[in-house]
Amino acid sequence: MSSPLIGASSARTPVPRLAWLDALRGIGAVAVLLEHMLPWFMPALRPYWFNLGMYGVLVFFLVSGYIIPVSLERRGDVRAFWISRVFRLYPIYLLVAVGVLVMAIWMPVREQVPRDLASVSAHATMLLDVVHLGGLADTMWTLSYEMVFYLIVTALFVGGVHRASGAFAIGFGAVAVVAGLVLTAPPMKGYWPAYVSGVLFFAGLACLIGGRFTKIAAYVLGAMAVVLLIFSGFVPWLGAAILAVMFAGTAIRRWEHGEGALWPVAVATVLVALAPVWSEQAGWWWVQPGPWFVTMALAGVSFAGAMALRGRRLPRFLVWLGLVSYSVYLLHHPLLRIAHIVVGDVREAGPVLQLSLSAAFVLVVLGLSLLTYRYVELPMQELGRRLARRRSADEIAERTPSAEMARRASSGGAAQLPSSGDSAKSSGSPVGDSEVRSSSFSEPTG
Repeated sequence: MSSPLIGASSARTPVPRLAWLDALRGIGAVAVLLEHMLPWFMPALRPYWFNLGMYGVLVFFLVSGYIIPVSLERRGDVRAFWISRVFRLYPIYLLVAVGVLVMAIWMPVREQVPRDLASVSAHATMLLDVVHLGGLADTMWTLSYEMVFYLIVTALFVGGVHRASGAFAIGFGAVAVVAGLVLTAPPMKGYWPAYVSGVLFFAGLACLIGGRFTKIAAYVLGAMAVVLLIFSGFVPWLGAAILAVMFAGTAIRRWEHGEGALWPVAVATVLVALAPVWSEQAGWWWVQPGPWFVTMALAGVSFAGAMALRGRRLPRFLVWLGLVSYSVYLLHHPLLRIAHIVVGDVREAGPVLQLSLSAAFVLVVLGLSLLTYRYVELPMQELGRRLARRRSADEIAERTPSAEMARRASSGGAAQLPSSGDSAKSSGSPVGDSEVRSSSFSEPTG
């Protein structure tokens, strides 16, 4: 899971990978995998004093909140940001979606996925959960909130109010509490939110990437994201709470760099902790005060602990696991359904067989995730970076004196060389080829 691009000038400085964030992603992916695997293979080991899956998801959201807005601000270019996001998120996502549809020849698609074009629209936008539709893979629901976060952060960046992260964390935390009090189900029902959001999403994305009507598109998409989050999501209070967690991650990053205070994070944490207390879902085991508070605390402690170790060398396996975590996250649930068909129900089998099958399943998931990371994710990410750099280079070229001369010559105007003063006024500061090349930095993947 990204947000508007930050600082155009800083985009020329190479940025190393943040290994501690990769390690956190790896831990989060394993937690989600175990949450889904244990009930099928080793149910006796599944914990109920906290929710393994929600713990992993909260870790993911904290990481996204910490890095995504900064990625946008560092680039300072909404178009490059969205090109990068599209090529980061969609390739493996579409591969898994196609794989599940092919697997439907042998096993049916999940009942939660409606057989309607609205489902196609929801999958295409990744806004599944906030238009109350199920995904082809169970884990796809969290990508809805990643996408909502990207859309909101883009609107905030374009509007110049993106640095008030603490205030937004508190605001969404308060919305979560109110939604838990007054909303028992999404007020906007039916398939129409999926259709409308699909049209707005792709029209707006075309504007953002094409560089036309950028502000209008960003504001419309941001407003749409907020409306869907609160009024169309499966569990309105949970959606708002997730956004509060993500903005809390951004606020922590700003505090780390001396750009904000830490107390809004504490306030947002209290609000998120209280959000399910009065909700319709308060009877769910994992949102009852005990498990919910422990799950939140473990996610927060994990993030703080990894952050405290950010200057130290971390186990290579954890960092590697973070690199393939997106593939692990999307692949493991469809593979789990296949495994269940192949090996049958082993919940009553002996512990040795359960452990052996569990270990084998994890190895298969990691092996396939390595392949998809190497041959799908990495090439597509590199292609996205090249396209983003090419667009940036084209924009710079259009602002150079030679481009202006060519335009004047083609229109029959006088091709006069501007003076050094004129050049400085028309294009800001001269940008040489070396500076253009240096803008190709590597960013931590969200």
